[in-house]
Amino acid sequence: MKCIYCGYTESKVLDSRPADEGNSIRRRRECLQCGKRFTTYEMIETVPVLVVKTDGTRQQFDASKIKRGIVRSCEKRPVAMHDIDMLVSAVEKQISNSLVQEISSRKIGELVMKGLKELDQIAYIRFASVYRQFRDVTELTEFIKDEKMNKNE
Repeated sequence: MKCIYCGYTESKVLDSRPADEGNSIRRRRECLQCGKRFTTYEMIETVPVLVVKTDGTRQQFDASKIKRGIVRSCEKRPVAMHDIDMLVSAVEKQISNSLVQEISSRKIGELVMKGLKELDQIAYIRFASVYRQFRDVTELTEFIKDEKMNKNE
């Protein structure tokens, strides 16, 4: 780290502590040449991910949109907010760990549905009915039948 006073590139870390709710580290440093102290912050560099919508448009990934959809699906269901937050974090982590710069909204929907299926079956069906845009009850019924068949296999 380059000293802000003399430009020397060697320093020693005197103290490190979490900052910004654990999203960065604050380091107190001392220049090995001039002896002056200065503070630096270290944080994880995130790569912005774009979501490719079904109409081909792109927008920046926003985990709050996923959370809103899951919350709607879980209304009047015995699902704790903590579990919803954990699911949102898991989906966000999967997307981040994939190291892709673009992801389809379809793929995000599939990740959410997979998590909801394990969390609450009714919330899963609710989310699927909106996400898959069933045109009528017959399509929804077929979807539920397919799910039962897959579960029994």
